[in-house]
Amino acid sequence: MSALSTRSDRSLLRRYLLAGYVLMIAYASLSPFAGWRIAVPTFVEVLASPLSQAYTAFDAAANWLAYLPLGMLLALNLSTRFKAVHSVLLATLLALLLSMAMEYLQMYLPMRAAASVDVLTNGVGALSGAVLAVWIAPQAWFARATQRRIDLFQRGDGVDYGLALVMLWMFAQINPSLPMLGNVFLTEEAGRFAVVAPPQFSPWASAAVACNLLLIGLLLQTLFRIRRNAVAALLLMLSVVALGKFITAAVLLKSWALMLWLNGEAVLGLLAGLMLTSASFWLSRQALLWAAAVTSAAYLALAAGVLDSAAPAAAMRLYHWHYGHLRNFNWMSQIASVVFPLLLVIYLVWARRRIMDMEKRDK
Repeated sequence: MSALSTRSDRSLLRRYLLAGYVLMIAYASLSPFAGWRIAVPTFVEVLASPLSQAYTAFDAAANWLAYLPLGMLLALNLSTRFKAVHSVLLATLLALLLSMAMEYLQMYLPMRAAASVDVLTNGVGALSGAVLAVWIAPQAWFARATQRRIDLFQRGDGVDYGLALVMLWMFAQINPSLPMLGNVFLTEEAGRFAVVAPPQFSPWASAAVACNLLLIGLLLQTLFRIRRNAVAALLLMLSVVALGKFITAAVLLKSWALMLWLNGEAVLGLLAGLMLTSASFWLSRQALLWAAAVTSAAYLALAAGVLDSAAPAAAMRLYHWHYGHLRNFNWMSQIASVVFPLLLVIYLVWARRRIMDMEKRDK
């Protein structure tokens, strides 16, 4: 296989991450997707509106930060075909076009406000990310990290897709208004009730946590070349999730809600999930796929029974910030936790084909 084709194959992860991030931007920009109306101002009038509109520093920082990763991902994908300068320019142009499309659609949503200054700050964020990407790409440490990833993980169908799923799982877990690896949002009432009397224990919530942990453990085992590396990876991911929850809770939540995410259901579910994941190392690679499929179905059944469509909005009372961005973050976290097992089933089809090819080569 040529160096060019190998490089193209390994860039699939960047493409998956880019596609997922574009979907996240579209969701954050257009949710709640309700109340569509005929726009009063024209799009040209919106773009020509003065930059001195009501606009806060938080709005500017949020828009800049939202499009910075987009600029990075676009430039990293484009850099496999274009020179650095061209990659930056194309990445910034594509991000601006996406931003303008989102602002255009926001004109038809009564709960959203289209503004030219949003396009400007989004473009600056994308430009910053693109410049950062073309600076990082030729660095020796970046090449070593890429090679290390290639050496650690299997090659073949669905591997990069599986790695993108791991990152989606990580994103869904960081939300501080969700219990550790849980999918039921915490509420202000639950926090107050816990002060007065012990809260009611839910074994189903613990079962969902255990299934969630088992799912990511099974996925990691199918990705690593050496299965025991999944142990270190899983422990590292759990540590990152716990640290991320603590930091985001300290920044975003009210002081009395700082540790609500580490409740009894989460602790019991973590212990059960770790035991189940440990037992799964005795399974063959083919059996791992069946175990992941069964666990996905169980998790979806549990999620369907306990998820509350109003919970993401109700959880906003835990925050001492009340920006709409956080409400969108809650909804995206819930969607990601439900979509993850569905996307995992698609991965299992690819993984089965890859494992069968490996077994044929070994014979």
